[in-house]
Amino acid sequence: MKKIGLLILVLIMMTACTISYKFNGSNINYSETPTLEIRDFQNQSPNVYPMLAQMFNEEMKDVFIRGTKLQFTSVAPSMEIEGEIVRWDLTPLAVQENNLASQTRLTMAVKFRFRNNVRPEEDKEETISAYRDFESSKMLTDVQDKLGEELTKEIVDQIFNATMSNW
Repeated sequence: MKKIGLLILVLIMMTACTISYKFNGSNINYSETPTLEIRDFQNQSPNVYPMLAQMFNEEMKDVFIRGTKLQFTSVAPSMEIEGEIVRWDLTPLAVQENNLASQTRLTMAVKFRFRNNVRPEEDKEETISAYRDFESSKMLTDVQDKLGEELTKEIVDQIFNATMSNW
């Protein structure tokens, strides 16, 4: 009988003490900042990849929906994110003796502005970039969908961490 009573006591104590950890790294006071507006990012890069802006905007919204409990609104939001894609270009790498590059680097950069209308001291403006290298024997049109997704995910994760975390 003592063992059952001790087991019940241990179970009650274990349920009373909870540890909470968020794996996405967000640190949001939802009572203070419950709403967010993410404006569409336009592709301002001189090199246009038609699907890039749509891919980027969808990923931004998906990550913030999955990673937070913020309500999306365009009417008096507590926080706002806007920006533009400013770079999508190729750079030849590893030039060989025949003056041809064996590798090409695809670079994407996004300039974003974050406004916290409750805590203006947290406002920021940054440009974040990421790149992927690929074999120069491949055409950009053959790899840009896959690489665009990878670059978009990396940059969106960096924007999420820069705006929703105190890292």
